[in-house]
Amino acid sequence: MILVLKAAIFASPKDNTLPLVNNVIFTMIARDAQRQRWLEGYAGTRRYILANNHVHKRAEMIVHVSGDSDGTKHFEIVAENGWNAAQKHVLQKMLESETETSQPEEQSKTRLSADNYEFQMVGKQKISGRIAYVIDVTPKRHERYLFRGRIWVDAEDYALIRAEGNPAKNLSFWTRSVHFVHVYQKSGAFWFPLTTESETDARFFGTTDLTIEYFDYKPDVSLTAGKSMEGGQQGTQP
Repeated sequence: MILVLKAAIFASPKDNTLPLVNNVIFTMIARDAQRQRWLEGYAGTRRYILANNHVHKRAEMIVHVSGDSDGTKHFEIVAENGWNAAQKHVLQKMLESETETSQPEEQSKTRLSADNYEFQMVGKQKISGRIAYVIDVTPKRHERYLFRGRIWVDAEDYALIRAEGNPAKNLSFWTRSVHFVHVYQKSGAFWFPLTTESETDARFFGTTDLTIEYFDYKPDVSLTAGKSMEGGQQGTQP
């Protein structure tokens, strides 16, 4: 396992050959574990914007988020305005679901790992000037918190930089389909979420668009981690 990890880490992203997909996933998981050891926690702010043109309604919510060193997330709603029903039955429910899945005992059930997904290497693609491995993911179980789609893994940091697809299980009777795109950006040695865009086709309300903007994310880095980063090591996203 150590040899596989070293080979994946020191392989040049400029090489035209593609690494084994399992090696890429293994290294990504290892870097995630490294990040967990480095971070004492983090904090940031999100803006949720939900709009439905069929009923001509819109809701916005500003949320402060903080994360513990074990990955558990905590949310505080700072401001709400607009469509009250969407605030209560959609946006607040999303926060509750994310809080639940961030619990340490639940994280393994949704993690991008061989326990939950099958992976297939598609190729390489340049995103924002960086080379990324493009990988198709297929869930092994029909569960709402897993998804079917595609991920992009940075070829240098082995961090998840983009994910898009559809939930493995329909969220409810009222929705026909959901498609999402998550995008991450690098800040220092860490990768933080940048935007999430999703489109939901509901049975009676038509298409609803949701945008989540992430900003002011700041890591709380331990002293040991700071020394490691000065030595040139890299972390991955919370």
